[in-house]
This record gives sequence, structure tokens and C-alpha cells, in this order.
Amino acid sequence: MSGRPFRYTLILATAAVGTVLAAFGGWRFARASAPLNGPIVLISIDTLRADHLPAYGYMRVKTPAIDGLAADGVVFDRAYAHVPETRAAHTALLTGRLPFETGVRSDTDGPLKPGERVLADMLRDRGYATGAVVSSSALGRSSGLARGFQYFDDDIPATAVDVPVGAFERDGAVSEKLAEKWLSSIGTSRAFLFLQLNEPHRPYTPPEAYSQYAPYDGEIAYADEIVGRLVQFLKARQLYERATIILISDHGEGLGDHGEQEHGLFVYDEDIHVPFIVKLEGNERAGQRVADVVQHIDLVPTVLDLVKASIPGNLRGRSLRRLLENGSGSAPDRPVYAEAMYGQRRFGWSGLASIVSATNQYIRAPHEELYDLARDAGERDNLTSRAPAVRDGLKATLEEMSPAPKAESGASADPKDKREVLETYRDALAAVADRRWPQAITLLGRVLKTDPMAADVWLQLGDVAGLIGRADVALDAYRHASDLRPSADGHLGAAEVLFRDRKYEEAADEARAALDAAGERDHRSAAAAHAMLARLALARHDADTAREQAQLAEALNPRQPVEAFVSARLLYDEAKYEEALDEFERASAAAQKPGAAPLEGLHYFAGDALLRLDRRSEAEWEFTEELRAFPHDIRAAVALASMYQADARTDEAEDVVTAMLRTTPTPESYAAAARLWKTLGRPRRAEAARTEARRALGH
Repeated sequence: MSGRPFRYTLILATAAVGTVLAAFGGWRFARASAPLNGPIVLISIDTLRADHLPAYGYMRVKTPAIDGLAADGVVFDRAYAHVPETRAAHTALLTGRLPFETGVRSDTDGPLKPGERVLADMLRDRGYATGAVVSSSALGRSSGLARGFQYFDDDIPATAVDVPVGAFERDGAVSEKLAEKWLSSIGTSRAFLFLQLNEPHRPYTPPEAYSQYAPYDGEIAYADEIVGRLVQFLKARQLYERATIILISDHGEGLGDHGEQEHGLFVYDEDIHVPFIVKLEGNERAGQRVADVVQHIDLVPTVLDLVKASIPGNLRGRSLRRLLENGSGSAPDRPVYAEAMYGQRRFGWSGLASIVSATNQYIRAPHEELYDLARDAGERDNLTSRAPAVRDGLKATLEEMSPAPKAESGASADPKDKREVLETYRDALAAVADRRWPQAITLLGRVLKTDPMAADVWLQLGDVAGLIGRADVALDAYRHASDLRPSADGHLGAAEVLFRDRKYEEAADEARAALDAAGERDHRSAAAAHAMLARLALARHDADTAREQAQLAEALNPRQPVEAFVSARLLYDEAKYEEALDEFERASAAAQKPGAAPLEGLHYFAGDALLRLDRRSEAEWEFTEELRAFPHDIRAAVALASMYQADARTDEAEDVVTAMLRTTPTPESYAAAARLWKTLGRPRRAEAARTEARRALGH
């Protein structure tokens, strides 16, 4: 073989190899630099402790779906929430900003301010379809977190009782099905889905299939089943490999570890250490674990980095992309800030603030706490006096990040045993959620006996007592609340109780007092006061005043179609039912617009007008809608049950009566139930209703 052909062959081979290497290198570069094209799925599982998952070493429950995500993804061993409450935690998670920056520091705080942006806003700017399905009333539209989502489903049953915003939920399986439906409808894989599951959350009531586990763990197993359904859906549509799936929790749960059964009061590890798993597109870095300390506010910059979007300069968090790609130690350590304002917001106690470093946790409270997390994971040995240098260093870091939280002006002093008061309060809320109304009143009374300066608790006592017809207790509670914290809330509550008691003059006095308390800033409360005055005018057949007050209410809150409702009611009162229905329809359409709230009585009166026109199927729908939005509306329940009875739909009539007594056990509802049972041919059940009224209401 001559030298020339050999050299020629060598050159060709070298060129070919170079071409292959260049192509491979180009593919690697393109893969590394291209934004995500598959869906981004964020799954938040409420109240899930990291140390109760097999992926984090726990062996008392099986979670095959979450284990699968961990095997296909990157597991962050030390991820932390910033606040142990649902709304506040998710606000930090979805904005990338700390609680004291957004102002949402507790679930009792107002909605997210208009100037704040959430992750959905930023991804929508990048061309992503954005959808959210939430399972807790804490995250409903009133939270402000719906902004940026083209689709946002928060259809969770309403309640007449003002309990903490997370007290009402829907089954996570229902939410997951809605998420599937949305993903199937959008026609693109370039999507961001936020799915929030409220399991595991007290009261822990897992399905029978998981009865072999402790109740909390059983709910974890059920949440895992729901996650598995979504994973299977993605796999069936060839989306799983292309998807970036992030599984996280908003906060943990006390489970008695430091004397707290639930969450909100403390910032120990069980409260803020959360699972955090990221399954990347193509299952890159599958099985990798990261030991670095990370935090909720890292989520937004991480996702933005993955989609090649610019990261806003007002975010304190960092992108975790380097840790995702290179593992532990590839990014500098950053301390994590956390706080707990539950005790301050509810009882006027001192708030808590904390710093978690790579090795320690420092907690600032009325007294200081310092723990070595590597040696003392259960945080039992307070090292404050034995490690002054570490304490002072973390204290200085904390003070640089956030000013010391202080008790609110005029708040009560710290009770001697906060845990006992808190657990009594939690039991009261559980009684409310279970509709054990007399027990709830008793428990709230115990809390107030210990801490009589808690205005919010007085308001809750008023709400519960008013719901079961205990007008004397309700009015006393509302007046205590108004004396402690001048605002419209107590006066509006008192006005509602007096209105239901047909004491219209006194109700009007309370509504006017609410207007005075609302002042020029609180438009929402002022609008509610004018709406109450309009209702009172309708009850007194004062058409001019009703129209005037409706105009004032709608001017302050244009999303509430009070004028159309009042016009419809006036026509209804004149027996002009066809004309009234046109106005009811107009009000109903306006009430369906984003940001609008349902109007009590709207669907009931529309249904009654339809019933008078013998349009029974339409009337049934209206009564059902009224009860869906206002389950305490006895008029709608009685009308629907009576209609079912007249149509020989006895079983459905009985279901309505049973639900009415469970939801609104007032003297009025028990009397109505006794009448309905009698007309249904159930004399024994009628007598049982009278007996139950005496027992349940203490009469």
C-alpha cells in the first residue's frame, strides 16, 4: 500500500470521527442549553413530613409512586419550608419570596398583594399553558395565588362558618382527575400544572384500604396512590419521560414531638423539614441525592433557570440547577429562614423566627434555642448557653434577614401553657369541621377563659353560635371581638344574627356601625354593610332604600351584582316571576365572573320563581346550586326536599333533610325536619328530630 492512499484514508477517517464528535458535542450542547419542552408538573402534598416517607428512610408505610419518582429523579435530603401554614407556605413557594417580603406570614393574613408575581405568571410569559387544581380552601382564589393561571379550579364546598382557611378540603382523587382533564384539553405538552393535595391533613381519615397503617401514615399512602394515578396518566400519553416533575410539601406536622399535634405554632424540624424530589426531563441524574440545605424559595429560580427564563432580581432564593447537575457541595451553603406567626395572629403571643444552617438550627422566641442537627436530630438538647459563638453567629444572620417579630399592640400576655391552649383550640376547630357545634362552642369558651383577649376566637365563637341559633352567645361574642379589635367583622356578624332573628332595627344599627368601622379603606366590609342594609330594606318592603343601598354596595365592590339581585327580588315580591328571572339570570351571570363571590339567596329565589312557573327541573338545579354555595340555607333545603317529596323521590328528599340537620342544626331546621319527616310518612323520624333537637341544642 502506498503512503498516499493510506494518508488519504487516514484523513477521511479523522474527518469522519471529527464530524461525529462535533455532532455529538453539538447534541450535548443543544440538550444542555435548550429550554424544557415537556410539561412541568408541581405536586404539593399538604402537611407531609419528610421523615415519614420511605425515600427518606421511613419504613412504616409504603409509597411506591413517590419511591418511583425518587428513583427516577434527584432527592434533596434537607429541604425546608419558611412557615408551617398552608397559604403562607405556598405563597413563598410560588413567588420565590420570603413571608415578611410578601406580607403573607400566616393563613389569617390577607391575599397576595397585586404587585407580587407567581411562577405561573412567569411561565405564561414563556408561552406555557398554566393550570392549577387545589384541594384546600386555604389556596382558593381569595389567596391571590390564582393569578397567572389560565385554568384554576378551587371548587371546594363553601361554609357559613369562619374557621381558619385550611379547614375545608376536597378529596385529592377528585383534584387529580381534574388535573388529567385539563392536561388532556390543552393540546400542548408545553404546560405548567400545579396540583395540591390536602392529604395527609387532620382529621386523618384514610380509605379503608390503608387501615393497616397509623391514620397519618394511611393518608400518606392514599396521597401516594393519587400521585401514582397522575404518573400513570403521564406515562400512558408518553409524557412522563419528557416531563419535569417536582414533588414537595408545604410544611410538616408536629405529631406530638414537641407537644404540638398539628402545625403552625413551632418551627422545629418536624414542622419545616419537607420532602423535595425533582424528576428531570429524560430522567437525568436519576437516583442522585443532594445533602445541601435548600428551601422553598429556591423553586421559582430553579424552574426559571431550567426553561431559560430570566430570574427576577427581587428573589432571595437561588437556582438549584448546579446541584441538580453536579450533586452535593457544588454550590455554596445558604442559611434558611423560617418563622411561625400562628400564635401571634390568633392569640397575640410572640412570633418565632429561625435560621437553619448546614449543621445547626437557631430559634428566636421569648427565649433562645440552639440545636446541633447532626448530633441531635430530635432537637431535645438546647445548646444556647454552651455554644455562644455558634448562637451569636446565627443570631446575627437572622437579624440581618428579618426584624424581630413582636406581639401585636394590646395583645394578651403569653399563657403559661401555650401547648394546652393550642390543642384545645385545635380540638375546637376539628369540632367545627365535623359540625359538632355544641362541643365547638364549649371548647372555644375554654380557650377564651384562658386567653380572653383573642379577638379572632371571639369572632369564631360568634359564627358557630349564630349557625345553631344561639343568638345570645353569638351577639356577646361579636361584641367582645368589636371591643378588642375595632373592625367591621364583629358588627357584620352581629347584624347577620339579628337579621335572621328578624330584629331589623338592631341589625341596621350594627350594619351602620360596620360602615363606621370600615372607614374609607376597607371597601370589602363597607360593601358588605351596604348589602346588609339592602337586604334589610327588602325585608321591610322599602324598595327605594333597597335600590340605594345596592348601588352603594356595588360601587364599592363591582364584582358583587347586588343591584341586579335587588331588582330581581323586587320583581319577585310583586309576583312578576318571568321578569324577575331575567334579572336573576343577569345577577347569576355576573356572579360567575372571576373574583366574584356568590350571593346568598340568589339561587333560592330564582328556584322559587321557577317553581311557581312550574319549571321544576330548572328549579331543582337552582336549589341545588344554592345549597352547594350556602349549605346552611334552610329555605333551599326545605324547598328541594318538598319538591322531591311531591315528585315521589322519597330517598332524595330524605338525603336533603339529613344533610340539612348535619350542616345547620338550628331550632328552625329541626322544626322543618320534623314537618318534612311527617309529610314523608316517617312519624318516628319526626319525633326523633324533636328529641335530637333537645339533645343537640341543649334545649
